[in-house]
Amino acid sequence: MTTFKVLIQVIIIFYLSCNVKALAQGFNHNWLLGYDIALVDTNVISTKAIIEFTNVSATVIPSSFKMPFMAAQGNISDSNGNLLMVSNGCWIADATLDTMQNGSNLNPNSFTDNWCDNITGIPYFHSNIFLPFPGDSTKYILFHMTGNHGVNNFKSSEVYYTIVDMTLNGGLGGVPQGQKNIVVTADTLLPLMAVCRHANGRDWWIVNFEDNTSNIYTTLLTPSGVTSVTSQTLNVPIHFYNMGQANFSPDGTKFAYHYRDFATGGLPVTHQMRLFDFDRCSGLMSNAQMILHVDSAYSGNGLAFSSNSKYLYFTTFTKVFQLNTDTLDVQASLTQVAEIDTFYSPYPPYLTNFWMLNLAANGKIYISSGNSVIDIGYINQPDSSGLSCDVQQHALHLPCFYFRGHVYHPNYYLGCDTTSGCQCLTSLPESNNHDFKISIMPNPSSGPLKIAYLLPQNQDGFLQITDIVGRVLFSSTLSPWSTLQSINLDFLAGGLYVCTISSEQNYVSRKFVISDK
Repeated sequence: MTTFKVLIQVIIIFYLSCNVKALAQGFNHNWLLGYDIALVDTNVISTKAIIEFTNVSATVIPSSFKMPFMAAQGNISDSNGNLLMVSNGCWIADATLDTMQNGSNLNPNSFTDNWCDNITGIPYFHSNIFLPFPGDSTKYILFHMTGNHGVNNFKSSEVYYTIVDMTLNGGLGGVPQGQKNIVVTADTLLPLMAVCRHANGRDWWIVNFEDNTSNIYTTLLTPSGVTSVTSQTLNVPIHFYNMGQANFSPDGTKFAYHYRDFATGGLPVTHQMRLFDFDRCSGLMSNAQMILHVDSAYSGNGLAFSSNSKYLYFTTFTKVFQLNTDTLDVQASLTQVAEIDTFYSPYPPYLTNFWMLNLAANGKIYISSGNSVIDIGYINQPDSSGLSCDVQQHALHLPCFYFRGHVYHPNYYLGCDTTSGCQCLTSLPESNNHDFKISIMPNPSSGPLKIAYLLPQNQDGFLQITDIVGRVLFSSTLSPWSTLQSINLDFLAGGLYVCTISSEQNYVSRKFVISDK
């Protein structure tokens, strides 16, 4: 083999490896954990940690970054999984994990001042969310909330947004003057948000809750900025002290929140999962369902959907439950999948109980604790029914203490849905300059899948199968002369998947369905 041919092969291998990263979709690939406390426990070697995710793995890295986290955290990474910015509701850090240019003094009030003491950060989960700014790849937007003293009794009084411009400060990004702490909504609010991509594939819906009413606020973010804030009545009460997590399903068709009913006073407590259909085109909720569970545990706030959007999980302090949202009688599908095993963190001797649930980039749902501990549990196979979902308690050991919160990441990769009348406005074309003439047979499929294609002349290609969350399930290089791949996908559960073929700067994606087996 000539030196020239070897060089060409090296270039091709390097390009393909870079292309794999580009397709990996890494916006949600980092979590930061920990806050500054005395390191008494000999098992603790750091005050902070970063969990770096890929589509299939999670790596814990001890760290000593400056920003502390109690519950609030927003962050976003680039498409290769490199952390770009993070906030705990007090300030914004850039990729160096130090203060971003003009990124200090978020959420201005006395409540924020009390919590932003470089020890904890804002104590509310889902109160800090970074989004790519629609139509502008150089900008991001942070939606953020805090509590409030006085008549609001720790509830929030505003939803703010802050703009980050990545062209500032040599590419590290900065907050432009006059683009910080801009009020979106002012009311008595729960310091809690949930986000879903619009059906046009470009814009975003941001949902907030008004306290002590049945109202939600839905904010629409477009390339023009915040263009509307509308309200909708859900006909069920919402109260600050009773509220748990709220989440959209990864496919954007469902919305749910966890609510604890203390109306009867004392124990037991009725845990309510309030489930709705969501129209990504109009931003409206419908078809309200209420799933009830009476439990002796007074707390436990967790709620998360599986990556295939079929299963909904929720927690009490002592148990984890699963619901099948694809059935007509969701209540009847209620299944307990785990009970606390009374594991104690070594120092201080705090019980590692169940608290928040968060779906990570690797497809697992991680379970935080309501106490300050050093171990995280996870649901290993959340797309599986019943006990086969495999809840692993305190299975991921950290080099630091953490408390309650994980970062909230919406599904950044949700594409267009024109079935409800919305036009597709995504900036990414279905394909670039080359017509791959791709066809997938059969579609739907219950067994082997044949993928036919036409690569650019004398060019290698790359094939990936992903789920709708963007998690890579299968990948393969394609020889320049190849035109057909026969793939056995028996390991995939029934559902919607995406096949992407790329070569040079060209690519094409097609959806296909695996039938229930």
